[in-house]
Amino acid sequence: MDVSTLIGMIMAVALIVWGITVEKLGNFFDPQSIAIVVGGTIAAIIASYPFRVLADVPKHMMVLTRGKKYNIPRLVDQLVDLAMFARQSGLLALEEKAEEIKDPFLKQSVLMIVDANDPDKVREMLEKQMDDMIARHDEVAGIYEKASSYAPAFGMIGTLVGLINMLKGMNLDGGGGASNLGQDMSVALITTFYGSAFANIFCQPIAKKLRIRESEEELYCATVIEGIMGIQAGENPKFLREHLLACMKQSQQKKLLLKAEKQGGNGGGEG
Repeated sequence: MDVSTLIGMIMAVALIVWGITVEKLGNFFDPQSIAIVVGGTIAAIIASYPFRVLADVPKHMMVLTRGKKYNIPRLVDQLVDLAMFARQSGLLALEEKAEEIKDPFLKQSVLMIVDANDPDKVREMLEKQMDDMIARHDEVAGIYEKASSYAPAFGMIGTLVGLINMLKGMNLDGGGGASNLGQDMSVALITTFYGSAFANIFCQPIAKKLRIRESEEELYCATVIEGIMGIQAGENPKFLREHLLACMKQSQQKKLLLKAEKQGGNGGGEG
């Protein structure tokens, strides 16, 4: 479980509270300002996206807190094992192996080469699926990126509302019309504070974490595609491992290659 986003949000709120000091927190509470910023931002998001997209917001929260879903080193090992099996028993034998695979994308990819589809067609179809997935994830992350721009804008709207009301209520005819100027000005500025805080404590971090999750899934799908194409082409499993590890960090590459060597260089003795 990944709670880094939650920890970061709590830390940001705590540091702001510490900066304000607890005894002065009452100065920063204004229900109307909260309604303008939070309510206005939510209303603008609803106006910007169809309900089919907004209905998945609860799932987004689950994505934020789940641990790392995709284990690329394990995937590389799995693809190399499939390559070894295919070289020994043929591509048609992978159909039995495919039934043991839980991930839908990997399973479908294996079945596509079992059916002896044209390699270019296989790559095209798999990359189309990956592009569609990226487009869906872009749409999801865009919700929170939009919210992070809407929130400060509604904060400014609330400030303008407060300033207009303040100026309308001033009496400059000699009755001490400026006596409440400081209090009214502070209330007017609270909405700017809310807008900036809401955007930078909640919306931007959520959008960034979703982008990270998107890049993890994109790397997973890209590794599957390259591995499947290598298996279909009959690549040497050892070469396939090195090819798939090329996109990983050097420290991870060395660790996995050392592990493969300790296991006896599996897949390197054929072809």
